[in-house]
Amino acid sequence: MSSTQPELFEKIDRARLPRHVAVIMDGNGRWAKKNLLARVQGHREGVKTVDRIVTLSCKLNLEALTLYSFSDENWNRPEAEIKALLKILDQYLKKELKRMKDENIRFNTIGRIEEFPNPIQELIADVKNQTKENTGLILTLALSYGGQQEILDTVRKIAFKVSEGSLRPEDIDSDLFESFLYTRDLPKPDLLIRTSGERRISNFLLYQIAYTELHYTDVFWPDFSEDDFIKALIEYQGRERRFGKTQEQILEKSSLMKSANA
Repeated sequence: MSSTQPELFEKIDRARLPRHVAVIMDGNGRWAKKNLLARVQGHREGVKTVDRIVTLSCKLNLEALTLYSFSDENWNRPEAEIKALLKILDQYLKKELKRMKDENIRFNTIGRIEEFPNPIQELIADVKNQTKENTGLILTLALSYGGQQEILDTVRKIAFKVSEGSLRPEDIDSDLFESFLYTRDLPKPDLLIRTSGERRISNFLLYQIAYTELHYTDVFWPDFSEDDFIKALIEYQGRERRFGKTQEQILEKSSLMKSANA
């Protein structure tokens, strides 16, 4: 941990932490290029950052952390890089399983897992099964994931229910729609962090982030530190989340809650 962390920890309001933080882990390749290394080395360094942020998330008792690990468009990358990424995923899951069990972390995935080779699918299923009873941090990896594809898959599932007569069109509302999403068992993200200086969503959790607070940083993912994560949380806590309401309505609700708790 860095020397500034004790100061930063004091600035965190533990009562106002986000329930769910999502991260677009961007910049591995550019970090490697900057350091005159192969792209795969950037991905390996990125895994070390994952370890740091998961550790900190557990320490803060966050409910959920979702990491954009492999998009459905990443299958278009060079074959050698895809093989390297799959190997890194395999090694990570095998190495981290004991830690997840010891630290009460529940492993979860979203995306089209069926597109991965069978050994990877079996490993993912095994890690999920061995951690399903854990009650601490829900660590979700978005794998072969795309936000647009998730919405299309959801529409197809609902359309099938309507076509077979088990669902009426007039029964479709936001709650029902969300029950068919990959993320149906997760709270909506309160905070989305993107590293590396890019200012876009890149097809990540498109439905779920309608009211999510966005935090962008120029830091490449392999250099993203615990301090950077804490600063993002502190910035999040300084924002006023209105969800379409006026400031006066938010203040009135806050006043009523304080009165009720007095």
